Amino acid sequence: MAQTTNDIKNGSVLNLDGQLWTVLKFQHVKPGKGPAFVRTTIKNVLSGKIVDKTFNAGMKIDFETVDNRNLQYSYEDGDNLVFMDMETYDQVYVPKTIVDTKFLLEGTDCIVSFHDDTPLSVELPASVVLTITHTEPGLQGNRSNAGTKPATVETGAEIQVPLFINEGEKVKVNTTDGSYLGREN
Repeated sequence: MAQTTNDIKNGSVLNLDGQLWTVLKFQHVKPGKGPAFVRTTIKNVLSGKIVDKTFNAGMKIDFETVDNRNLQYSYEDGDNLVFMDMETYDQVYVPKTIVDTKFLLEGTDCIVSFHDDTPLSVELPASVVLTITHTEPGLQGNRSNAGTKPATVETGAEIQVPLFINEGEKVKVNTTDGSYLGREN
């Protein structure tokens, strides 16, 4: 459906040269001289690349509809990950290539974005609770690395944790950057 750049809002999905882009920020600008324009920061839905783009005001542009669904991760099946719709109990197959599985555990609720029933992206919750499966004992006197040490969590990802964390403990991890957020009981 063709609309104009005046209809751009945060979260809009645009079709530019056959690629889908999500609008992160936009600003309508009316300078004292010259025509008005729309300044945007957009993110490529598939690659995650973020760019700034400026459009002339009133220019025709293609908007796309993207369906976001809450799905629960069930299991791995070959080159796909299987998610379940908890309302209809339908199973949805999502290619592994579009999912960051570093912090994905069975039973994790995720937001999966679809365009024409094709999965585009999977958004994990902001943080997850994981069990430490391997870490070296922390030596109290060792402060050369600012009081952190590497630890492996149950998904196989390696994160940095404080020296007092031991194997078997549950920790809260930020899913965007893998940072340690605290202990969990």
